[in-house]
Amino acid sequence: MSLTLIFFWADRGWMKEYFDQCFMEDYVRINHFRNHYELTRKNLIVKNLKRYRKIIDREMGKLEASRCDFFPTTFELPSEYHMFVDEFKRNPGSVWIMKPVARSQGKGIFLFRKLKEITDWKKSDYYRPREERADDKEPPETYIVSKYIERPYLIGGRKYDLRVYVLVCSYVPLKAWLYRCGFARFSNTRFSLDSIDDSYVHLTNVAVQKTAPDYDAEKGCKWSMQQIRQYFTARHGIEQVEEMFRRMNDIFIKSLQSVQKTMINDKHCFELYGYDILVDDVLKPWLIEVNASPSLTASSPEDYALKFGLLEDVLHIIDMENKLTGKEKRVGGFDLMWDDGPVMAEEGGVDCISPPSYSTNTFLGCNNDRKRQLRQLFKQLNNQRKT
Repeated sequence: MSLTLIFFWADRGWMKEYFDQCFMEDYVRINHFRNHYELTRKNLIVKNLKRYRKIIDREMGKLEASRCDFFPTTFELPSEYHMFVDEFKRNPGSVWIMKPVARSQGKGIFLFRKLKEITDWKKSDYYRPREERADDKEPPETYIVSKYIERPYLIGGRKYDLRVYVLVCSYVPLKAWLYRCGFARFSNTRFSLDSIDDSYVHLTNVAVQKTAPDYDAEKGCKWSMQQIRQYFTARHGIEQVEEMFRRMNDIFIKSLQSVQKTMINDKHCFELYGYDILVDDVLKPWLIEVNASPSLTASSPEDYALKFGLLEDVLHIIDMENKLTGKEKRVGGFDLMWDDGPVMAEEGGVDCISPPSYSTNTFLGCNNDRKRQLRQLFKQLNNQRKT
């Protein structure tokens, strides 16, 4: 099959069914890598991160490996059920969260404190001796179970997570861009561990929150990343906030490095990832999951402006018209954070209440003057062509 389109925004189902059958000209671009699920499927990302942490521990030592401790203790069910039970018994009274690996928008997620609440897996054929299993029964659905972060950083008594956008243009060599804008998604109900069955308390997905009886569609449940950075800076000072954002940089880079050797690199492919980050009460960011197809549906005029600008800047970086030189460190709202190694920031020109003191070229939550920057960039490129 020959793909006649120049630019194709495909869904994951199409990639699975047709990608390997397609012949594509050199200029064709498509928005997923062949095995993107190595980073975005909930059980596989944990497997890859655990393996990567062991490699770092063996080659660089425990101190460097500790920088990979940004995801909660997690097991895959039913395959790691007995390992999970051992860990569960070592932490009596802890809250755990169950998530189906192949579903999204908060579907199938629940919290529990007692093992008897997840007996569906224990009763399944999976745990019976092989000779006693019924071959005609489907295997139980695969879930991950993670230790719940019981002390999240609350704003106004409510839980939230952060949505951050990372664009990867290549895995060999690794080239990744970080978008300056993003948002916090708040729960509609005040946080409490006394009501672990209430999805409106513990799940921040917009698809869940908008079904709450008292949800205000006009007000929504979002803050911009700029508002989040300003809030944290006002409450905790520049130094602590910079450390929190530096740790987020580690999450983005190390998670990509964990799948770099596994991912099938292809010059036709790029990927816009939606990272979900949770900050706890000591300002430590935790990776919750990575989305291969982050929602681009707008819930407000501000959300529309963010996502419209995001997509426009993705197209600028993909550069179908070959306008860029390939040496740019910033294009619109995107800053190049990794180009086969860390990208260092240039001095000056950072519009931010607390300009980062760390040297990497990342400005998450800083001013996104993307239109002005694009005008300057393309004017400079035009002048270079004339000379």
